Order: sequence, then structure tokens, then C-alpha cells
Amino acid sequence: MSAEKAAPAQQPLITLAILAMGGEGGGVLADWLVDLAEHNGHLAQTTSVPGVAQRTGATIYYLEMFPAALVPEGRLPVMALSPFPGAVDVVVASELMEAGRALQRQLVSADRTTLIASTHRVYSMTERMALADGRVDADQLLAGAQQAARQWIGTDFAVLAESSGSPIGAALYGAIAASGRLPFARAEFEATIERSGVGVAASLKAFAAGWQAAQAALAGQAPTHSVPAADALPEVGPRLRELAQRVAQVLPAVAQAHALHGIVRLTDYQDEGYARLYLDRLQSLVAAAPATESGRAVIAQTARHLALWMSYEDTVRVADLKTRRSRFDRVGQEVRLQERQDLHIHEFLHPRLEEIADTLPAGLGRWLLRTGWARRLVGRWTRTGRVVQTSSLRGYLLLYAVASLRTLRPGSLRYQDDHGPARRAEPTGRWRGPPAHFGGCGAGR
Repeated sequence: MSAEKAAPAQQPLITLAILAMGGEGGGVLADWLVDLAEHNGHLAQTTSVPGVAQRTGATIYYLEMFPAALVPEGRLPVMALSPFPGAVDVVVASELMEAGRALQRQLVSADRTTLIASTHRVYSMTERMALADGRVDADQLLAGAQQAARQWIGTDFAVLAESSGSPIGAALYGAIAASGRLPFARAEFEATIERSGVGVAASLKAFAAGWQAAQAALAGQAPTHSVPAADALPEVGPRLRELAQRVAQVLPAVAQAHALHGIVRLTDYQDEGYARLYLDRLQSLVAAAPATESGRAVIAQTARHLALWMSYEDTVRVADLKTRRSRFDRVGQEVRLQERQDLHIHEFLHPRLEEIADTLPAGLGRWLLRTGWARRLVGRWTRTGRVVQTSSLRGYLLLYAVASLRTLRPGSLRYQDDHGPARRAEPTGRWRGPPAHFGGCGAGR
């Protein structure tokens, strides 16, 4: 379809809405646009409405620009504080779901709005929590965005920004300049970045990349997004080769990708014996299910759900994930840690009494839950959360000790409630020792 529909009548007032998440440079982008307008003969105003979207916080920045030459002497225009449906010239979304939010709020109109959106995905909590595939259909969302907007500019601006060493806001700024919806030259956009004096080189590089990508998108030369193959078979290492061969021999083809992901996940979660128990359960289902397409579909979905159910997030798993070397490396990359800088990571943890009981040996955990004075004693300690600095030796060793309880997990209350005392994973015949590295999920990054 055409990237641009019939142009509306030119209005002196220019309105823009920016939908961005925390850490993406949305506030900086709004400041750049205000500075751009004020240095080029316009009055400008910006407001922000922060929200909690369980995605590091989603904020709407709203801007209005008006030519100063059209304002009568001694008077000032009255500018709105929030976007009005159907009255926004440019909508900028830092991620595809944010574009969907703009459509849902009716900020995008076919007779007026230029919609600029990055087509990468940052999944919402609702999408992540679903046991099945809870993701919003990206193709459907893209089709709706293209149909709803007068002008559509969509590509993966996040990749462009990352390759330039800049937040995504700079790449989106380049796309705004390339759209032609603002009455300013490219040099004036770039001058605004230079006046900011912070991260100028990286921001200009990302700006240029965003400009070029937007020009290509308008010309119909850039792909709007790319989706990896969901059913691609993952590679497994030598330790799991025997289990992978068993997957290929026993399970139908439609279930093999889920099962291979499952054995990798469960070995990382517990050990090879636990992954073997997972395959035993799947094999019993294969023997009972009919050899039909619907039967094979049941096996495939069970392979996915069973792996997730068997790798429930207990306190041991949280401590393990929060102390892994890969997590420290990832956080360092996200904050662009320099050689002469120190990184301090503080975890906000709030274990409940039930979570503590679930981690204890089954008998001790049941005693804690049914003993009043013990519940009250432990309840005092769990009344408020705790801050653990995992970048310190003390905090690291504290969570390391909790993660080391992985070898004792089959005797825990939660494990036996879920599996039953007679359904433990077969032992590996050796002491595995504490995990080689740490990591975490739940609170914190």
C-alpha cells in the first residue's frame, strides 16, 4: 500500500505525541524537539504523562508547536496539555506495542497522522505470563497501523540505535526529520543534538541511521519487521545429545522443538535426571494419545506447558538467575559500563512466608505453615522487603548459598506438593555442588 495518503490542509499548529518506555530517551527526544522549535521561530510546549505498563514504565510525551510570527503582539497561544484523538500530526512509538497503544487511544487518524514506529517487540507482562503463545500478532498490528495512518514509517529503529551506541530516541529523531512533517531542515535537527552537548557523536550517528531508514521505508525499500522461525530446532551440547536423540525417536515432529527447548531448560533448572523425567512423562502421553493430527497437537502443547510447569520460579531459581555471570555482563552492556567505572546492582527481594516454607524440606515446611508461633516469628522477618547488593561479596555469597540449595530441591515442600514424594527426578549418582554461576528473575532487572 502507499506510504502516504492525501495530505491534509496545512495548519500552523503542529502536534506530536511520543510513546516510549523508560530508558529509551523519550524525554530527551521531547526536549530536542522543543529546542528545535524554539531556535527556529516557534513557540513550543511539552508535557509528559507517565504510566505503569509493567514494561519499565510507558510514558506519553505530548508537544505542540506554533509559529511565533503568527501570534498577535502581547498575546500567547493556549496550548493543550494532552493529545486529543484525531488531532495529532505525528505519533512516534518506540516499540510495536506502543504503536498499538496509540491506535487504541485513537491518536492516529488516516487524514492527518504520520505514524513512526520501531517494529521490534518488548513483550508485556500479559504476553510473558501466558503458558501458551500469548504474543500479540505482530503482522495484524502492523497492518492496522499502516491502514490507520496517513503516512506510515516503520522499521527496527532499535537495531539502528544499538549499532550506533545510542538510545533509540536519536534514531526516531532522524525518522521525524525524514518524514517532512516538520518545517525544519535536516541541519537544524542536527544542530539541536550538537547544542545538547551530551553523547553528540553517537546521537548524530543514530540520527543519520534513522533518517536513512525512514527514507527507505517511505520508498517501500525497507522491511517492516522480521520474525524468527518459531519452530526452529535448537542445538544442544554433548551432555544432552542422548536426550535429544530420544526426542527425535519418540516424539512426533511437531513436538520436537518444544521438547528440545524443554530438556535444555530443565537441565539448566535442575539436572539431566530432571530432563529425563520430563521425557518420561511425555513418552507416556505419546503412548496414550491417538495417532492423529489433533493427538500430535496435544503432545506438542503438553511439551511446552510441562516444561514451564516443571521449572517453576522458586527462591532457589531466583537466586540462581540473579547471580549468573551472564546477567552481570548483560547489565553492564545495557548501562554501557566503561573500563574505569564500577557497577553496583541492588536486588529488591520480598520473600513471603509461603515461599520460604516451599523451599524448606517438606516436613519442616509443613511444620512451619501449621505452627502459629513459628509463623509469627518468621512473619516479622518477612514483613518488609530486603535489598541485597549482588555486586558485593556479602550479597553475592548470600544469594549463592540460596542457589546452592538446588541439589536439595527434590526434597522441598513445593517439589513434593507438585510432583508427589514418589515422583522425584532420578538421581545423577553424584554431588553436583553449587551452580557454577548465578542469576535471577523476579525482582530487579
